[in-house]
Amino acid sequence: MLITDFHRTYLEEGLSSHIIDLFRKLVYSYFKNNRRDFPFRNEITPYNVLVSEIMLQQTQTGRVAEKFLEFKKEFPDFLSLSNAPNKKLLMAWQGMGYNRRALALKQIAKVVVTEHNGQLPDSVDILKTFPQIGHNTASSIAAFAYNKPSIFIETNIRRVYIYFFFPKKKQINDKDILPIVEKTVDQDNPKEWYYALMDYGVMLKKSHPELNKRSSHYKKQTPFKGSNREIRGKILKILTSESEILESTLTKKLRLNLDKLRSILQQLEQEGFIKRNGNKISI
Repeated sequence: MLITDFHRTYLEEGLSSHIIDLFRKLVYSYFKNNRRDFPFRNEITPYNVLVSEIMLQQTQTGRVAEKFLEFKKEFPDFLSLSNAPNKKLLMAWQGMGYNRRALALKQIAKVVVTEHNGQLPDSVDILKTFPQIGHNTASSIAAFAYNKPSIFIETNIRRVYIYFFFPKKKQINDKDILPIVEKTVDQDNPKEWYYALMDYGVMLKKSHPELNKRSSHYKKQTPFKGSNREIRGKILKILTSESEILESTLTKKLRLNLDKLRSILQQLEQEGFIKRNGNKISI
C-alpha cells in the first residue's frame, strides 16, 4: 500500500479501527522481514533492559550493541553493579560518553538491591523516581522488561507517527502524537510493537531524513569537539589509567586554561566522579 493511499484513507476515516489495523499491519510487515538483531533484545531480563535503555539514551544503537556485552561481563547483575568501584565502572563505560549515566546506573542498582529486594519495579511511577530515568525511559523499561502497554515516544517512534499521521503539518508536538500512540499500541504484545516501530523508524531515517526536523522537539546537536563534554571525557579517561594526578600535570596534558580546568573539575567533584586532595586528583 502506498503511503499516499494510507493518508487519503486516514483523512476520510480518522483514527478508525480499520486505520489502526492497517497501520499495525504495515509496520509489522516491515518488521517481519527487517528485524534488527541486538544482544540486549536476545535475552530479555529486567537488568538487561535497564542497562541497555540507559545506554541508549544518548548513544547510537550500534555502539551500545558493542559495549553491552562487555559491560555485562564486568557487571552481570544488580548486586555486582551496586558494589562496583567508580574507577572500574568508568573504565567499563569508556567510549560511551555522558559518563553520569554510568554513576546513575550504579545508584539505581543500589536502590533495587536495598529497597526492592533485588527486583526492578515494573511500575512506571516508581521507575521515574530513579536517577536518570524520566517518563519515556521508565515507560520503555516497563514495555520491554515486563511487556506492559506503557506509552512513550523516542526519536525513531516519533518519526514513524509523523510519517503516517502528520503528512503535511510542521512543528508537531509530542502531545499531539501521544494520544495516537496510546490508541495504536498493541495491547497484547507491546514489547514487539515498540521494537517494530523503532526498526521502521530507522528505515525512515534513511529514506526520509527530514521527518524529525518537523518535530517541535527537534534540536540540532551542539559540536562535540572542544566542548566541556569532550574535556570531561578526556579527564576521566586519564584518571582511569592513573591512581592520581596533579592538577598542574592535567593542565599540561590537556593544554587547557587553568580557570576552565578548575571549573570542570569542580563540576566533576560535585557530581561524584572525582576526589580532590589538595592539588591531587583521583577517581
